Amino acid sequence: MTQKPDNSRKILAVTAVAAPERTELPAELGEILASAGIGSMQLRVLSDGAVWQACEYVFDGGDEGVAEAVHAAVKGLEADVCVLPAANRRKRLLISDMDSTIIGQECLDELADFAGLKAEVSAITERAMRGELDFEGALTTRVAMLKGLELAALEAAYRERITLNPGARTLTATMKAHGAHAVLVSGGFTFFTSRVAGLSGFDAHRGNTLMDDGAALTGDVGRPILGREAKLSALDEASAAHGLVRDDALALGDGANDLDMIRAAGLGIAYHAKPIVAEQATAAISHADLTAALFFQGYAASEFVAG
Repeated sequence: MTQKPDNSRKILAVTAVAAPERTELPAELGEILASAGIGSMQLRVLSDGAVWQACEYVFDGGDEGVAEAVHAAVKGLEADVCVLPAANRRKRLLISDMDSTIIGQECLDELADFAGLKAEVSAITERAMRGELDFEGALTTRVAMLKGLELAALEAAYRERITLNPGARTLTATMKAHGAHAVLVSGGFTFFTSRVAGLSGFDAHRGNTLMDDGAALTGDVGRPILGREAKLSALDEASAAHGLVRDDALALGDGANDLDMIRAAGLGIAYHAKPIVAEQATAAISHADLTAALFFQGYAASEFVAG
């Protein structure tokens, strides 16, 4: 996994969060980290109770490349591991993708199901999220396939299909309780972002607009299309509006159109993401739920705020 920023000669924190089905980190984790060349480490258990579901080790960063060594050492563990400079870990801006990140579905795929086209549309979605297709072209192609779909299908799709991913409300509520601003930014549609933002506790939202004739979708999407570059712009604009810089941001996403904002943020997290994203993020959540993003920032479970 490509690590950023340059961690040489800094105090670093390694955070490990166990997979839910495991419930506890391996007892030999400290020895595993020591095998990566880490010297004296200060341990703090972040999870509640006697079970070590999440913990952190803080140490002198030593030589450049220690983050890569840590990830190599823990490869194969049923745990999510993040290596960050101990300074400025608690981010003051949360900017997140929606589909398959804050929610467990792809809204466009669910709409396509109401048109009897889910398999065809989902195949295009998967390729676009892997970075194999141009995002804008893939979006307009899929929306065109929904021409004539009655507007009632949008409300039905939201009501019947859309669910928040575990930890979404706790993530936003906890960060906001500690002064952060939360922005939901999606290549999906404002019909859904407006509702999901309210449900999950985001302060603001951005998305694309599905065009309609008052009764059904026209098969077109409003311009300009919000894609990869627009997500990065949203990060920069939100940072500037709140007197922050990129290093103050946590960016979260799963697809190729999230890459620019993930790479730019001080903490860019790939959430159950496509390989192209996981490889270039600061950290990846592949086992745990969204509360791992809080543990990565040094929050203890006792500090979590229920959304």
